[in-house]
Amino acid sequence: MGTKEMTNKIFCGDCRKILKEIDTCSIPLTITSPPYDQLREYSGGSGKAWNFEVFKPIAQQIFRVTKQGGIVVWVVGDATVNGSETGTSFRQALYFMECGFNLHDTMIYEKANISFPESNRYYNAFEYMFVFSKGKPKTFNPIKTKNPLGGKPVTSTKRGKNGIVIKDHGYVTKKLRPDYSVIRNVWIIQNGHCGVGQKHPAIFPEKLANDHIISWSNKGDLVLDCFAGSGTTCKMAIENHRNYIGIEISEEYIPIINQRITQAQPSLF
Repeated sequence: MGTKEMTNKIFCGDCRKILKEIDTCSIPLTITSPPYDQLREYSGGSGKAWNFEVFKPIAQQIFRVTKQGGIVVWVVGDATVNGSETGTSFRQALYFMECGFNLHDTMIYEKANISFPESNRYYNAFEYMFVFSKGKPKTFNPIKTKNPLGGKPVTSTKRGKNGIVIKDHGYVTKKLRPDYSVIRNVWIIQNGHCGVGQKHPAIFPEKLANDHIISWSNKGDLVLDCFAGSGTTCKMAIENHRNYIGIEISEEYIPIINQRITQAQPSLF
């Protein structure tokens, strides 16, 4: 089997094995969220078996299958054990870099609603969205928002290495601010929840998958999710006219994924 034969299909099994079936340098975009330090209990043994040694061969395979110029969006958080955050997310990010990826951006997914508050620390309101690139990113379609200062003159300054304040080039040339500006790398998004997907313990937000798909791929591109969960990435790939490959170890989630994909099919190109 190869990438072409696997396209627009869902596979149930261990992604360490299934990723080996994908052709080298054939995936332009991966968007996925691995088990978080056993913060959730997953069926099929995926949560209980998850550790750094399991992660490493997966990272190696993801690097192998990623195209030159391709992107991997790795959404991850840390558990707190014996009063200390594990730092597993950072270890994973550094290992991806050891495999050969660039850490293109460290983005933040800020949850609009907070779960599991603790009494002796500030509420945990975010997760990391590490964006890795294999070389220089080939595709970037930045999401923009209305600029409240659009049309007004640039008046910014910056401080040089010698400490002296320098007027921005736009300040000097009387450049006007654009009507729309690229959004920042902290995204405030509602936690995932969606009907049939509620049967999954950690639902991926549709807007999160949607906006990364728009940002890092074009219509007709292939999007991989090797921890497909309830199928959000695959569903949003279809709705944005992309192809997909989904891998999920837990058999009980496969019907959920298939149902959501079926619902999205009218949008399939």
